[in-house]
Amino acid sequence: MRRHRRVKIVATLGPASSAPGMLEKLFIAGADVFRVNMSHTSAESAHTLVRSVRDVAAKHRCSIGVLCDLQGPKFRLGEFVDGRALVQPGEIFRFDQSGAPGTSQRVSLPHAAIFEAVEPGHTLLIDDGKLRMRVIEVNGSGVVAEVVTGGILSNRKGISMPDTLLPISSLTEKDRIDLDTSLKLGADWIALSFVQRAEDIIEAKKIIDGRAAVLAKIEKPSAIDEIDDIIAAGDGFMVARGDLGVELPVERVPGLQKQITRKARSAGKPIVVATQMLESMTTSPMPTRAEVSDVATAVFDGADAIMLSGESAVGQYPVETIEMMNRIARSVEADPSYDAYVHAIEVPKIPTGADAIAAAAHAISSTLKVAAILCYTATGSTALRVARERPNLPVIGLTPIARTAQRLSLVWGIETVLTSDPDDLAHMVRKATTIAYEGGFVKPGEGVVITCGVPLGSPGATNMIRLAFVDEHGLPDGHSPDYIPTGGKVPVERRTAPKNAE
Repeated sequence: MRRHRRVKIVATLGPASSAPGMLEKLFIAGADVFRVNMSHTSAESAHTLVRSVRDVAAKHRCSIGVLCDLQGPKFRLGEFVDGRALVQPGEIFRFDQSGAPGTSQRVSLPHAAIFEAVEPGHTLLIDDGKLRMRVIEVNGSGVVAEVVTGGILSNRKGISMPDTLLPISSLTEKDRIDLDTSLKLGADWIALSFVQRAEDIIEAKKIIDGRAAVLAKIEKPSAIDEIDDIIAAGDGFMVARGDLGVELPVERVPGLQKQITRKARSAGKPIVVATQMLESMTTSPMPTRAEVSDVATAVFDGADAIMLSGESAVGQYPVETIEMMNRIARSVEADPSYDAYVHAIEVPKIPTGADAIAAAAHAISSTLKVAAILCYTATGSTALRVARERPNLPVIGLTPIARTAQRLSLVWGIETVLTSDPDDLAHMVRKATTIAYEGGFVKPGEGVVITCGVPLGSPGATNMIRLAFVDEHGLPDGHSPDYIPTGGKVPVERRTAPKNAE
């Protein structure tokens, strides 16, 4: 199913969208990847959701990605004597580990790591930043803070420390269990929360061992400080604007979104922009004009994907929301200024043969105005390199590996086709032009650019580029139509994994 757009759409599954029939409607409306939020999903529910996604993919003969999002560490206050307490600006408030019910002067904080790492001058944010305190002393009895922004404290409200680098892993015990579940279910991407440093990603990747790609969520100020190392370590990234906007001044988030997008694009790794993109459509059939502009900005910046959270998980209009996001994206990509904006970010040249081939494919396609670029790819790296160039035409990833096709569903501009490796170079060209012709990507007389590795089927060996023009049979010029089997139809390649593949 061709989307006729390059940016991908990620839809979060939840009570409003988990039924198989509704999930299929979301796919038809435009969802390319489905996110399973493991914070609110049991192992049994996750199995049902992933199975439903794979069934829809098999029915529509295409590849759909599954993103399992791990919860990460959560820090919460203890309980209060009356369930709540009022604190006023200028008052002194204490945090301890006594476990006793809290009052308007103190509360228990059952997280030893905070007491080990917090320092005078650090900020404490409570209830998504609604209350703010500044640490003035750390001693044997706990943490003493001054209330900067007061309000009501209540049982189990979340607390965050934007200035504090906590000496903990981004994987909790729950996350490790959820990660094991996700890998057994065949998730294509694992979203890693609470990333503070590159080592958090490296730890997760050791456990995952290549069974899924890691999408690092950028939501902590410490991650911004270490962003170059994090970009180098991760497979993809998410600008998690909700938590980022709590722990940093909200006015910094748009600039950081652009900075992270630019760095990820330069590295040739997928970047997802998330949180509150069409928030008002949770309860309204129409978005605000500001939300439309917000989505458009991410598309103009060349983000690989834009994500819906509560809008599709618990909203009243999940299908309409995806349809709206799809319309916005297609309108932006059709805008006369789109190409100039998306190429305003200059991606640096990478001195490898494969990257040179990808850059050459883009240059040839721009010079000759061909119809598509086709990439034979086993691991997906070739298609990623071509997508990094943001060519102004379809990129078709041809792969024999279902998992590769599913992972590429998150990547800008790539349409995937699951197909066997060709027998030889001549067969490679015929197969590529036939797939492009049958898929409606190319018409007779138009050209395609084909990249692959020789010897064929060797992962990581992209070293060849071929230009071919298509005749009226969908074959490269100079090939006999005798190639077409008896019955006169060119075989259409399967566009998804077998139904039982996960």
